[in-house]
Amino acid sequence: MIPSDKYESIMRVLPILCVDIILKTKSGKYILIKRKNRPLSGRWWVIGGRVLKDETLEQAAKRKVKEETDIDIKEIMPIGYYEDTFVANPFGTRFRQHSVSLVFLAVVEDNKNVKLDNQSAAWKYSEALPRRFHVKPFGCPQSSQKESI
Repeated sequence: MIPSDKYESIMRVLPILCVDIILKTKSGKYILIKRKNRPLSGRWWVIGGRVLKDETLEQAAKRKVKEETDIDIKEIMPIGYYEDTFVANPFGTRFRQHSVSLVFLAVVEDNKNVKLDNQSAAWKYSEALPRRFHVKPFGCPQSSQKESI
């Protein structure tokens, strides 16, 4: 675990490597969580977070899904990346946060029993992904894969 003061210093000068996981039910809906933390606090979003040292991207994705929803996923597929900058950062100070996420897709059963951790206020099934969440597919730099997910 990185102490807060060091993590803030890192975030001021480097992008943070993350994973985002699209949980799609077999009936075609998405499981979204309502974030408590910055950035995007109070917004509906996909499950995700930082990749830890010595952790593969796939391990990070599976860990984040388990931590945030208590869902165990076995099969997961990388589908693209999402990059964003945010005015808000976890420290409430004045610098832009830059995150780069590898995006994975996992298909889960409908009527999953979702148990949230303390980072989320609620969860829901949604017909669509968040508008701001523009996944860039691998190998197709200018198109959005959002419609085909």
